[in-house]
Amino acid sequence: MLVELDHFVPTQAFAGFLDDVRRGAFVVEDLQARDYARVSELTAAYADLRLGFVDAAVLAVAERLGERRVATLDRRHFGVVRLEHADALELLPGE
Repeated sequence: MLVELDHFVPTQAFAGFLDDVRRGAFVVEDLQARDYARVSELTAAYADLRLGFVDAAVLAVAERLGERRVATLDRRHFGVVRLEHADALELLPGE
């Protein structure tokens, strides 16, 4: 999610990333209506982890796309949550 990237990288680097998106180097996947329902399910199921909207949204999109790899520094949430299509996600960068 762009929100997370904006939070973790310097302003100039994020501006460069947005330029890359505009040029088509990256595709930004938008949330679809069904993703919001899945976000709600995930945040309820993992309430004890305090799984937030952004993390749940990333997971919902990964699940919809059948993606088994997620780029994240948040191993606390992403390392625990189980999705319908995968028992565990491969978290990038690897350890």
